[in-house]
Amino acid sequence: QVQLVESGGGLVQAGGSLRLSCAVSGRTFGMETMGWFRQAPGKEREIVASISRSVGVTYYADSVKGRFTISRDNAKNTVYLQMNSLKPEDTAVYYCNQLPTSGRSWGQGTQVTVSS
Repeated sequence: QVQLVESGGGLVQAGGSLRLSCAVSGRTFGMETMGWFRQAPGKEREIVASISRSVGVTYYADSVKGRFTISRDNAKNTVYLQMNSLKPEDTAVYYCNQLPTSGRSWGQGTQVTVSS
């Protein structure tokens, strides 16, 4: 119904930057909130950031605040996550999805690996 394709991950050294993209297709609602999530090995999936559609209100997890920036281009149906000053603890598979996520399907994500 809603397809999510994440891209932009890779291997970077600590202190480096990456920009993730999430292409959204299929049926969506006009004022949905979009979020980025991540899941590290052996850890539960956690929310990283979110952004509303109607007014662009953003939320960031404390662990990434000041380093990551979420944005969206509604005309292109794309959500972005600019990741700066990356740390090894940012290593995870990153996913995007609509909020709330309960009952929704997930894409395959994109791997981000930060070396120390």
